Amino acid sequence: MKKFNIYIAIFSLLLIFSNAEAQDPMFSQYYASPLYLNPGLVGSVKQPRIIFNSRMQWAKLPNAFTTYAASADYLVEDWSSAFGILAMTDKAGSANLRNTSISGTYAAKIRIAEGWVFSPGLTFGYASRSIDFDKLVFGDMIIHNGPTTDDAIGQLGNQSYFDFSSGAVIYNKTFWAGFSAYHINRPNYSLLGERALLPMRLSVHGGMRIPIKHSILSNSKLSSIAPSFVYKSQGEFNQFDVGANIIFDPVMVGLWYRGIPTSKNYSEKFSQDAVIFILGLNLQFVEVGYSYDFTISDIGPQSGGSHEISITLLLPEIQTSRVKRKDKILPCPNYNGFKWSN
Repeated sequence: MKKFNIYIAIFSLLLIFSNAEAQDPMFSQYYASPLYLNPGLVGSVKQPRIIFNSRMQWAKLPNAFTTYAASADYLVEDWSSAFGILAMTDKAGSANLRNTSISGTYAAKIRIAEGWVFSPGLTFGYASRSIDFDKLVFGDMIIHNGPTTDDAIGQLGNQSYFDFSSGAVIYNKTFWAGFSAYHINRPNYSLLGERALLPMRLSVHGGMRIPIKHSILSNSKLSSIAPSFVYKSQGEFNQFDVGANIIFDPVMVGLWYRGIPTSKNYSEKFSQDAVIFILGLNLQFVEVGYSYDFTISDIGPQSGGSHEISITLLLPEIQTSRVKRKDKILPCPNYNGFKWSN
């Protein structure tokens, strides 16, 4: 195990110094991290909303990849606008390569037809990238069992940068589709003081909620199925998620597939990543989701798969004395399938 830790450390270091492009962390429950998916989804519910996300990737590997996020957003219907804030941090590898960011988002809510809204959004953020120098392992340290003499250690430093992203989504109460582009300004993220531009992360996504009128659990409640997809591209990395959540409110179960079976990866095998199982519970103003990624890629099930938890809090709607006209009330998309109180 000790030797394996050393190999992991060397692998982490190779990633840092190589020309390989960075890849943003990804969430299996992407619908439960709307501000990270598309700035246009800020304010996509009428109540003030707070979301917490946590992901541990490849749990059995030493120093598993971990990602934490917290966001809050609010729709101001009188202004046809929404505002949000997102904070994230992720840690990768035995050298604790860490990315931390905070961003603010604005989205306009434009009614384009009865029951339909077009929502373009902008995100401005500030991020930093750092590494734990004391945990770096160089080749000469292993060979000579002593400190490194590699000049690269003196060139390492933390890096901070501003970030800009945009996106748009069109939706009604049962359908949504959108496009987003993150890191539009291509900031320099190099830890060596060199020029290494963060590639843009592009995504196309959509979904719908299909009511099931005759629930097997209750004749008085509507059940539903919520299929959706997301395609993401960043540098040479491509990812396609597709699946559906089935809801017997207050319980949700989901089955998803991640991969691109029509293309081949570096080992000339069809690009497959994971089969994802999701379980959710809706407690009216609190929604909890858990997902497990069963790895079907070359890494295999010995990686321990990936665990993810999301918690969504819907706060009481802020009431105003102003009477809202019916034609001014904005619909809200129902992209996970739960029947929120709108």
